[in-house]
Formats: sequence, structure tokens, C-alpha cells
Amino acid sequence: MPFDRSHSATYLAGQLAKCFARSLQNRAAGLGFSPGQFPVLLELWQEDGLTQKQLLDRLEVEQATLANTLARMERDGLIRREPHPHDGRAQIIQLTESVRDLEKSAIDAAAEADAALFEGFRQFERELMLEYMRMAIENARKA
Repeated sequence: MPFDRSHSATYLAGQLAKCFARSLQNRAAGLGFSPGQFPVLLELWQEDGLTQKQLLDRLEVEQATLANTLARMERDGLIRREPHPHDGRAQIIQLTESVRDLEKSAIDAAAEADAALFEGFRQFERELMLEYMRMAIENARKA
């Protein structure tokens, strides 16, 4: 029996992630960040001045991926790095003033991307899907 992608949660989740990233990219393009940078921005808007290790722990991405993302963010003027006051090996990652002012616009762009993703859903369907997604993510973390 051939593989039917329309019945594969793994395949569908990947497609959903691509669609959301594209939707966010379209809305955030004028703001100066990419969808891959958005999780880093969210963490730093919540608590500015984290180390790369703290970001790694919170974002659950590969070290090399985060290092590349931070390098691009620094190049683009979204963050700056400063020496850690107590750990000579670590750096504090801080938002630049220009990106601090983008928080509301960026969150609005993400909310619009979410709304587009859930267009046609009734409220309880949206809530159920989000709950199922959280459950699947939790299961994946245990696997």
C-alpha cells in the first residue's frame, strides 16, 4: 500500500509549519526579521539580557542553528552582544533599541498569521486543535 501523506501527522505538521512561517514572513517582511528569528525575539522581549545557553534551553533548537540565527540578527542590527559580568566565556544578548519598538507590530503580525491559519474554524475547533498540537509536542518531547 503506498504512503498517503494526507494521513501522516508528521508530513502534515511539516506542511503546517511551512505555511505558518510563510504567512508570518509575508506579514513581518517590512519589520526587518525572519520567522526563524521570531522565537528569539519573543524570548528577549520577555527577558532581555539572556545568554546563548539560556536561549538554547528555552527554544529547544540546535546550538549551531541558534549561533547562525544570532549572527544574522547581530549583523542586521536586531541584537548586540556584551561580555557576561561573571562568566568570561558567556555573552549577554540584548535587543537593540530599534527592535524593542517592534514588539507590538511583530506580535500583531503573528496574530494575523494565526488568524489566517484558522480562518473558517469555529472557536472550539481552534481551541481543540491547539490543545491537540500541544499534546503532540509533549509526546514528541518524551519520545
